[in-house]
Amino acid sequence: MMAKAGGLKRLRAPFAALLLVLGCGTAAVALTDRDLGAARQRTEQHEQQAREARLRLQKSGEEKAIILRYLPEYQALQKQGFVGAEQRIDWLDGLRTANTRANLFGIEYQIGAQQPYPVAGSAEASLPLQQSLMKISFQLLHEEDLLRFFKNLKDQGAGTYALNECAVERIAGSTGGIQPNLRAECELAWITLNAEAVKP
Repeated sequence: MMAKAGGLKRLRAPFAALLLVLGCGTAAVALTDRDLGAARQRTEQHEQQAREARLRLQKSGEEKAIILRYLPEYQALQKQGFVGAEQRIDWLDGLRTANTRANLFGIEYQIGAQQPYPVAGSAEASLPLQQSLMKISFQLLHEEDLLRFFKNLKDQGAGTYALNECAVERIAGSTGGIQPNLRAECELAWITLNAEAVKP
């Protein structure tokens, strides 16, 4: 019996070492498993970020292609004075030139402050269009002068406008000949697009 008890005492230290090694091994496996799970999660996050970056890159390439595709038209609209700030001096130069080319008798104008342009059929415009109302009055030899004036104004390319209304009346006491026989009063809306206010 003593021999058995002595043998057990001798096995106590190796048994404790075995238990310690098993405990450390189990802890190491658990820690490794936890670290492996965290590494998998980080890998999935990095892969997701890489996919999102590829999509953003692809989308930016598509946006660049769209910009390049429509850039000439956009620049043409800028040159015409439709996109960007108002070009009132160009408008006035266009009026004077159209008046001269139509052989009219001078032109008078009044121009109002810029305000939102009302878009037909829409309570809220998708583009920030602005208008400046201009009232013009001038004398004509005959009705055809009015059409010739607006054709010349359009040909000037001074800006984009909408003709809201025109009233033509005979000048009292007109005797005919080469002198004004009619007076025209018209309202134009010079239209511009504020490109900086466009929402992407």
